[in-house]
Amino acid sequence: MFVLRAAPLGALCVLFVASAMGRPAAADTPTLPMPPPGLQAAIHELWNVNPQVQAADASRRAAQERASAAGQPVYNPSLQLDAENADVNRRTAGASLTLDAFGKREARITQGDAEVRSQEAAYVLARRDVARDWLKAWSSVAYTREQSALGEQRLALMRRFDALAGQRLKVGDISSTERDLAGLALGEAQVEQSSLEARQADAVAALAALGGDPDGKVPARFVALPPVPAAISPVPNSDRPELQQAQAEQERADAAVTVADRNRRPDPTISLTGGEVRSGPRTDRVVGVSISMPIPVLNSGRYEVSAARADADAAYATRRAAELRSDARLTQARATYAALRAASENFRQGRAGAFDERAALLDKLWQAGEISTSDYLVQLKQSLDTALSGIALEDQTWQAWFDYLAAAGRLTDWVTGNLKESSP
Repeated sequence: MFVLRAAPLGALCVLFVASAMGRPAAADTPTLPMPPPGLQAAIHELWNVNPQVQAADASRRAAQERASAAGQPVYNPSLQLDAENADVNRRTAGASLTLDAFGKREARITQGDAEVRSQEAAYVLARRDVARDWLKAWSSVAYTREQSALGEQRLALMRRFDALAGQRLKVGDISSTERDLAGLALGEAQVEQSSLEARQADAVAALAALGGDPDGKVPARFVALPPVPAAISPVPNSDRPELQQAQAEQERADAAVTVADRNRRPDPTISLTGGEVRSGPRTDRVVGVSISMPIPVLNSGRYEVSAARADADAAYATRRAAELRSDARLTQARATYAALRAASENFRQGRAGAFDERAALLDKLWQAGEISTSDYLVQLKQSLDTALSGIALEDQTWQAWFDYLAAAGRLTDWVTGNLKESSP
């Protein structure tokens, strides 16, 4: 409950000027804020339990196993035992092996290595996207709580104002119409407070859906604004995980063309047979060597090669599209963040966010009779809306900062504390 007393108008002016002079100005070059240990620990725990990250990790391990399998010999040897009892008794044993004469194993190794790189990049992307979404949800929770707290402050003011209006009506200082305005303002404040609390519940639910604390226990938000965009240098295109994945997918598709081309070439099979043949009292030892090779007449495999080449063309186009999207996303994220940060800094430097001071001034002016009840309510609502907009603006600024870090390929570095401020 706020206790406000009437004061002369001149004292209000002095209070206004002193408050403006005492308000600290925002620094021209803000220091680079690093995530608090609690936030870092929460994200590392999130990476351990999030299903999206777990699925990406499983896909990465599967690709590693497939690459190991691709490094094994293509063919296994065959063993054959033959026995025959007739006019001629035959006992032979043989072994055969198909030779990898055209480098099928090497082609599969190349394809498997490219798939491993693709899945590793997908794993990095999953960790980045989950961390970004969690950070944005965390920001929403922190700022909706601040908005809800401001709404509670507004609700306390309206309750006190409603009580004072009732007292002033009894002594004839205000009319019944003005008394009704105070009651309506209290009802509106209660409705709007319910809306703020609903938004806070939505933010907490979004955080919990990503693996956050369902009770909404999250680290406190930052006090300072994030740095200017020029303080962060984006990583080179080749180091961005989405482009690394697209490049690896193109290399995998190119390798698949080689695999399909070599698969259509038949490999020879060499067989070695030895044993003995007994016919009556005579026993002869036999040794045989044979070479066989399939003839690609009915199915030459050329359609598989054509299909692999078309997939490679699609992978090349996909990589080019990924480059364009990545560059456009970085440009858009940088521009959005720069605009929102500049607006937040200007808001902090001005008096738009000084809700407590303006509310106190308006209360004193109303009790002194210098403004009407309707003017008081209009100006108080405008002050509150401005303060709530300022909180929402800072939330949008931090969310844009997280998007910019992700687009620049620096979000994971920032989360782990390895991000260094760079010169423009």
